[in-house]
Amino acid sequence: MSKRCEGCRDGAAFELPFSMAFQPIVDIGTGRVFAHEALVRGPNGEGAGSVLSQVRDDNRYAFDQQCRVKAIELASRLFDPLDGARLSINFMPNAVYEPSACIRLTLATALKTGFSLDRIIFEFTENEQLDTTHVLHILRTYKGMGFKTAIDDFGAGHAGLSLLADFQPDIVKLDMNMIRGIDTDPVRRTIVKHTLRMLEELGIVPLCEGVETVSELQVLQELGVSLIQGYVLARPVFEGLGKPAMPPLAAGEPLQA
Repeated sequence: MSKRCEGCRDGAAFELPFSMAFQPIVDIGTGRVFAHEALVRGPNGEGAGSVLSQVRDDNRYAFDQQCRVKAIELASRLFDPLDGARLSINFMPNAVYEPSACIRLTLATALKTGFSLDRIIFEFTENEQLDTTHVLHILRTYKGMGFKTAIDDFGAGHAGLSLLADFQPDIVKLDMNMIRGIDTDPVRRTIVKHTLRMLEELGIVPLCEGVETVSELQVLQELGVSLIQGYVLARPVFEGLGKPAMPPLAAGEPLQA
């Protein structure tokens, strides 16, 4: 077995302590929390940069494994087992040597904590040039195991439409830069509207992240988006679960001018 695979197997090579915050993803049609995304934080709630800046090529594999373990362990204690909310975990494609091997610690942690595998979503961000064949292998393996899959920051990454042509994940998260100011920017609104239509035809659920204002939220609701993540509903909570503050439109009532 390669050194790289040995390093990611037990996570022992990443010694910097860290924890997680959770931000809810809300179905504004029902007002229920669809999922909580696990976000890396320092051990006392410090920003993600304090941890990510310490991730290097020689400890990336171990870090990715420890993130999964920490997220599942915390979720197993915090989540209501009856409400059906899912756990969304970010993974680094270049930290996965062989998906069927590197998933073992994740499976073992879920079994140990009693966290159901069908509640886990694996999402990745195309924030660097990746081997598309390798990414597709990971996504297909995870989907074959019953996990939900998601592409994060869609519209800002490298692969984009070419990746969708070869693999259709369960969820696509539209990048926040496509959402920002959509209530006053007709160009963004047009791009998002047609992206949503494309995703619908492909059978992919859209999720809009980084939504900060009620006006942005109103436009997205008018465009038919149900899954929303952003400060307008709830901020991340360190080692806890935030309760969304639902604006009037999310409850099916018209917004007041």
